[in-house]
Amino acid sequence: MSGCVWGAAPPPPPPLLLEALGRLWEVQAPLGSGSSASVYRVRCCGDPRAPPGAVKEFVVAPPARPGPARRPAARPAAADCAEYGFRKERAALEHLRGHRNIVTLYGVFTNHYSANGPSRCLLLELLDVSVSELLLHSSNQGCSMWMIQHCARDVLEALAFLHHKGYVHADLKPRNILWSAEEECFKLIDFGLSFKEGNQDVKYIQTDGYRAPEAELQNCLAQAGLQSETECTSAVDLWSLGIVLLEMFSGMKLKHTVQSQEWKANSSAIIDRIFASEGVVNSAIPAYHLRDLIKSMLHCDQGKRASAEKALCSPFFSIPFAPHIEDLVMLPTPVLRLLNVLSDASLQSEEEYEDILEDIREECQKYGPVVSLLIPKENPGKGQVFVEYANAGDSKAAQKMLTGKIFDGKFVVATFYPLSAYKRGYLYQNLL
Repeated sequence: MSGCVWGAAPPPPPPLLLEALGRLWEVQAPLGSGSSASVYRVRCCGDPRAPPGAVKEFVVAPPARPGPARRPAARPAAADCAEYGFRKERAALEHLRGHRNIVTLYGVFTNHYSANGPSRCLLLELLDVSVSELLLHSSNQGCSMWMIQHCARDVLEALAFLHHKGYVHADLKPRNILWSAEEECFKLIDFGLSFKEGNQDVKYIQTDGYRAPEAELQNCLAQAGLQSETECTSAVDLWSLGIVLLEMFSGMKLKHTVQSQEWKANSSAIIDRIFASEGVVNSAIPAYHLRDLIKSMLHCDQGKRASAEKALCSPFFSIPFAPHIEDLVMLPTPVLRLLNVLSDASLQSEEEYEDILEDIREECQKYGPVVSLLIPKENPGKGQVFVEYANAGDSKAAQKMLTGKIFDGKFVVATFYPLSAYKRGYLYQNLL
């Protein structure tokens, strides 16, 4: 979210309770903070089954000073910035509400009891792991082609929608792409720098390492007090996504690479070198379509850059990739898959099979209502246990508690499983 530095020093302790939309919300933990806003995880009080949320709080007034009354001082610039940021992000999210690949705004409210004075708040859906965290987990090996394809399609769908609405996100980066466990997709967050195309009201846009050449030029001129003749358009978002996908493929941060003179002289050759690198696990997989898709987003001339709609037509999206087991551990869904639980002998005995089925159901119901439970007796999926929960929160709790647990003398391995594949009856036979 705009201006938020994730992993930085924690913000001041938040109020324990917030009143929003006619309900009380308990603040559970800080998620991030910046110069004008802080983000907290919240839980609805009185309704344990309600999904948790995220509150983005903009402090719009300084705390009152103790002592005798003074003549009102001028409103601080930071407070004006926070108020403007709140109104700007609220307007964008309300206008873009309803798309599955854009974070959902539940509502807005004013917190009159903030320690820092009255604050404007956005109540948002709480999302899960970010692409930034996935990149850290990939340990320079790169993400799977399944994950790259999933992320690319979801973000392009979001961009196609918001660009059609006339918006430019202007701060697309791994930390602003988050996984939704409930909807099983990636979503865009943080519209604090967004603007309507042709009406850019922010001087400095995008983040170092993901900034398009025309935005870089505009920022440099603005620092010198000059105005760029080139207007930033929706093409800046495609550049950012191209860099994100290249980082996902390579498993490397590319900030210094894209700022180098070599990149500016011949970025295409560097992209070719990354795809040909023996150190990249994915290089063994025919990835020419992905390479060409990324190149189409990284033209220095914004007029030659692919639009989001055109990029979605890439042949890359017609290739049927399967998730790696690491993907199924990292990306939560409402479906849990248990491995190393059943032997072939227990599958052949109907009585033993039914007893084990009941034992597993009883154990899994400790973490939430079980919607369905499936143990295939034949391939694909032979001997694997699939447990569908009512929501991803329950499946995450079950995954945490069941992983490493001993069942019938065996250590249980618990991963998540794509709900869409499970509903279609598509069960991956191999553990990739």
